[in-house]
Parts: sequence; C-alpha cells; structure tokens
Amino acid sequence: MPDVKLPAALTAPKTRALALCGVLVGALLGTAAFVPLPFTRTTPGTTADVLGGYQGSPVLTVTGAPTRTTDGQLRMVTISATSPGERISLRTALGSWLNQDEAVLPSEAVYPQKNPAKAEQVTQQQMSQSQDSATVAALNYLHLSPEKVKVRVDLGDIGGPSAGQLLALGIIDKLAGDGKGGDLSGGKVIAGTGTIDDQGNVGAVGGVPLKTQAAARDGATVFLVPTAECSDAKVNTPAGLRLVPVKTLSDAVAALNALNTGGEVPSC
Repeated sequence: MPDVKLPAALTAPKTRALALCGVLVGALLGTAAFVPLPFTRTTPGTTADVLGGYQGSPVLTVTGAPTRTTDGQLRMVTISATSPGERISLRTALGSWLNQDEAVLPSEAVYPQKNPAKAEQVTQQQMSQSQDSATVAALNYLHLSPEKVKVRVDLGDIGGPSAGQLLALGIIDKLAGDGKGGDLSGGKVIAGTGTIDDQGNVGAVGGVPLKTQAAARDGATVFLVPTAECSDAKVNTPAGLRLVPVKTLSDAVAALNALNTGGEVPSC
C-alpha cells in the first residue's frame, strides 16, 4: 500500500489525542448499547371481554340471582411488560422510546418487588383484591346482598388491579343491564381501565396510552378512563376512540347510558 501523507492538522498531538478519545467514546457507547439496564419495556397487551370468556372459561360466573344474556362487549385492557428481573439494553430502550406503541419505565415503577416470584405474587394478590372490590361495589350499586349473590372471576394469569372498573360494570350488566331491558354496552365494544374500591371509586392505574392502543386494536370505540388520567389518555389516542372520564362506578354507568340514549357524555 502506498504511503499517504496526512495534513499536518491531523497529525498534530492535540488532534491525535482528540481522535483517540473519539475512538474510545465510540467503543464505550458501542459496548453500553448492549449492557443490561434497570428498565422495563412495555407494550399494548391483551384485552378480555368480561361479559364473555377468556382462555376458554367465562370471566364472570354469577350465582344466587338470575343473569341476563348480553350483547356488545366490555373489555378490560392490559399492558405487556418484560419479566420481573429482566433488564433491557440501551439499544432496546432507545428503540422503544422512539416507538409510540412502546414505553420504557424504571423497573422499580413496574415491579416494586425485585424478586420475580414475589412480584408475581403481588400482582395476583392485587387482582384478587380488585375482583373482591368490584363485586362489592357492583352489588352495592344494585342494592343486592353479597351474602346471597356470589361472583366468581376467572382471568387466567392476568394480574394487577386495573380491571376493577370493567369487572364491576360487567357484573351490573349481567344482573341488571341498563335497568330498562337493554345492555350497558349498547351493543358496542366498550373498553376501559381503572382500579375500584368497595365504595365504587375509580382510581388511576398507569400505562393508559398503551391501553388505548390495545383497546382500538381489538375493536373498541369508547374508552372509560379514570378522570385523573385524561391527559395521559390523550397521548397518541387512536383515531375513532372516544375517551370518557369517570371518577366513580355511578359515573361510568351514567356515561354508558348517556351514550346509548344520545345524552350528554363527558369527554377528556
């Protein structure tokens, strides 16, 4: 290979030092791109019609009172996340930050329990509590006794507290509908999220921008969102998905009835 004479500027000691630093920084960045980081990658998850079945089993089984045959769908929505204890690389994190259908969160925010087995146990406990509260809230709304009417919920391995609002609405729809012989859903695909307590208060859950993506993907045209998360819900809202804010179970029922009758419906 012939000798190539470089310009003096490129052979000066300072220039050589800067070039060497550039090579080192590039090497470090290249290595860092694959170093595991304490972040969790989240994406739109599955949805489940609480009026129907999930993984071959009915979501809601009510005994002690007559139930209705319903039309339409009430879909609870989830997000998918990398497993507890699993870390992602900087390269994966940057890719997710640039993708509106993904989000990267500190792992501690998603899994406060660092032990994977403990994290799974906690999410299942949250789901169990959510089911109990949804049942109490729905039966209280209908003025029915929890001692006489029993509700069994089966959502497979789905965990966490965010299905509470939709479970309560599903119980009401199966037992009473809109109170006038019709369905709460009005025959439409309604989705939503939100925790619920025994008194019927709907609480924030997080991950709403990803949940609206999942809802629209699975055919929903209306999304019930905790009022406190309206701003989050408006981030990259899918076209054709109507956001309806609610603070309580009564708010949710009233909003669905208004949708079905052409009444005034709140919006984010």
